[in-house]
Amino acid sequence: MAQNLISVAEYKSYSGISSTNQDAAIAAIIPKVSDLVKSICRRTFVDYVDDFRIEIKRSLTNNRFLARETPVLNVSSVEFSENFGKTYSTLVEYQDYVVDTENDAVEIIAYPYVDYNKVNAFKVTYNAGYEILPEDLKMAVMDLIQYSLRNDSAVHTTKTISPNTMQIEYVSSTNLPAHIKRVLDLHTASYD
Repeated sequence: MAQNLISVAEYKSYSGISSTNQDAAIAAIIPKVSDLVKSICRRTFVDYVDDFRIEIKRSLTNNRFLARETPVLNVSSVEFSENFGKTYSTLVEYQDYVVDTENDAVEIIAYPYVDYNKVNAFKVTYNAGYEILPEDLKMAVMDLIQYSLRNDSAVHTTKTISPNTMQIEYVSSTNLPAHIKRVLDLHTASYD
């Protein structure tokens, strides 16, 4: 299910690498950096383009179900349960709910579903993400891979304490290189 954000060929083209000497190292670091970026941004970007994402919620904010994965490409079904998720009945689009693709949300428009508040009440199945990753995000991922490879395949920085001593400081999302952090901040999900 988890897909890499870029391929070895894309990284090699970006970095101007034509030999196969580093292919194993590049192939090993791409999934790690992809997972790191997904964790920092709190979304997967590509994992649910072809596979369905299923989310179950207790209640809705202002009668709206906000998708965790964005952008929403397709809503396959919206279902409702009165028995805490034991069974679900399918709601009808334009009668019980509407899809707001501009805001990546499903809005419940019919009673008795409006303002309903019970555990596992709503189940939404949808596709979301990018078929083609945005260029700025792709560049940030490639720069982070390059940064990692230059630092012994670990995302860290080194500081010289004295002429004979060096300290390794691992990088968190707060001290990533500034140009990478700016792009990741733009793509970080903000949800309830």
